[in-house]
Amino acid sequence: MSSESISSLILFIAAMLVAAAVAGTLVTTVTDVSGSIDTHSDGVSEQIDTDFEIISDPGSEAVYNGDPEDGPITVLLKNTGQTTLASDGSGLDVLVDGEYVTDGLTIDLRGEDEPTSWRPGVVAELDIEDQELGTGAEHRVTVTINGQTETLEFYVPQP
Repeated sequence: MSSESISSLILFIAAMLVAAAVAGTLVTTVTDVSGSIDTHSDGVSEQIDTDFEIISDPGSEAVYNGDPEDGPITVLLKNTGQTTLASDGSGLDVLVDGEYVTDGLTIDLRGEDEPTSWRPGVVAELDIEDQELGTGAEHRVTVTINGQTETLEFYVPQP
């Protein structure tokens, strides 16, 4: 009789040890997943709240007048999201005809006395310098901010 109770006790202790090990592993895994969700949720929330529109008229000579020495490509962007964006162009990626533009970007916030931030509802003028575009062809400017992308297609006529 006593041998049955000793073996039952040993099996009970072994089962408790296995259950404790499994519980410890689950707690560690849940903590890791929770931390990962916390880390990525801020970025996803900012990406969801970010929205903008290109409001330039693609048929207007205000986008590009065809003379590379006389003016840049000018694109008007309106912050239509809920996030205030940086007014210095950080976080802004620009492609012109599929080529990444690293230099020659300037942003001017219209109607702002002290443009320290690009608030919702404010229009920004993005000037892209040093871009020689071929005439008689279509061109694209793609702007990406916080994962949101907008594209402007415009035509540069023959002189």
